[in-house]
Amino acid sequence: MPGRVARAVNIEDLRRIAKRRLPRAVFDYIDGGADDEITMRDNCRAYDRIMFRPRCAVETPAVDLKTTVLGTTVSVPFLFGPVGSTRMFHPHGEEVAARVAGAAGTVYTLSTLSGTRLEDVRAATPGPAWYQVYLLGGRDIATTMLERARAAGYSALVVTVDTPVAGMRERDLRNGVKELLTRNPLHMFPYVWQFLARPRWLAGFLRDGGLMKFPNVVLADGPMLYADVGTALEQSTVTWRDLRWIRDFWNGPIVVKGVHIGDDARKAIDEGASAVIVSNHGGRQLDGVPATIRALPEVIDAVRGRVDVMLDGGIRRGSDVVKALCMGAKAVLIGRAYAFGLGAGGEAGVRRAVDILRADVIRTMRLLGCPSVSQLDRSYVDVPAEWLVTRGERQPVA
Repeated sequence: MPGRVARAVNIEDLRRIAKRRLPRAVFDYIDGGADDEITMRDNCRAYDRIMFRPRCAVETPAVDLKTTVLGTTVSVPFLFGPVGSTRMFHPHGEEVAARVAGAAGTVYTLSTLSGTRLEDVRAATPGPAWYQVYLLGGRDIATTMLERARAAGYSALVVTVDTPVAGMRERDLRNGVKELLTRNPLHMFPYVWQFLARPRWLAGFLRDGGLMKFPNVVLADGPMLYADVGTALEQSTVTWRDLRWIRDFWNGPIVVKGVHIGDDARKAIDEGASAVIVSNHGGRQLDGVPATIRALPEVIDAVRGRVDVMLDGGIRRGSDVVKALCMGAKAVLIGRAYAFGLGAGGEAGVRRAVDILRADVIRTMRLLGCPSVSQLDRSYVDVPAEWLVTRGERQPVA
């Protein structure tokens, strides 16, 4: 497997390797989206509609990839976004990914729904780390979690606002995730074969502790169980009112993740956000919303430079990164791109994903005739005209 990972040419190669290595339920957790997966597919396909406008006969012997987010300089213009349950993809998955992110000189963002203690993950990375928060278990549980994150040295809080309920992920239902979580042998039996068919993965998973709990959400009776997440999400919807007490308690930079429209970007700024992430949760929540790259111009227009704007969703090539930067994103966050690498080959797979994207970005910028990420702007791309129509606030119906 290490040899296959080293020979991977692009992120899709890592995806195929991960599919061969992981049980179907685990792979589909990474690979799948909500309902008909329209938004998930469009996140990737929308980049095909953006065309480059290169400057030719320009020398670019070196390319500067550095950018600044929340006042922190990172070595590459892509950050590691929060991906839940990555310990399922590879033993100590969160620590492994955090270590690679730090070595690459970029930010690692840890999900609340991590199978690893937040203190251990923070210690694993030499770079900056952000903490993504759901208010699972209520305000008291959440404040204890935030105290731990602050004490551990997380420099920013990422508040996800697009998850009042979990999306309808049909692949999970077909793979028997609900039945597997009951731990009832009769219910589990029809679905166990997919794990037995991957003995190497299964051995590593069992050595790493088996079915995880969530050690960063500590309830009265101990860490939250995996089976309890759906109910807990429905009871922990984040509102703009919550953002106020979170801001006062955290007393540090807050990033609002899950913004689709200009109105919500403005609200986030009004409530003290230092940055926003244009995100549709990788197409895993409300199916039928636009691809994030389509939504980006409206949010950029609404923000008007007051805070950093980032984007996630659909990033599979360095050229996708460059297109998003040209359209105004300060940086992008990758999720599936590094998760496929983690599933394919652990630390070596994540490193390969980073190397692929970094090389892609450098090559794309040299071909564009642009020597620095800071110089990218919309003059380097042709964007469909309908994406650039400014949408004002909702008007009342006459």
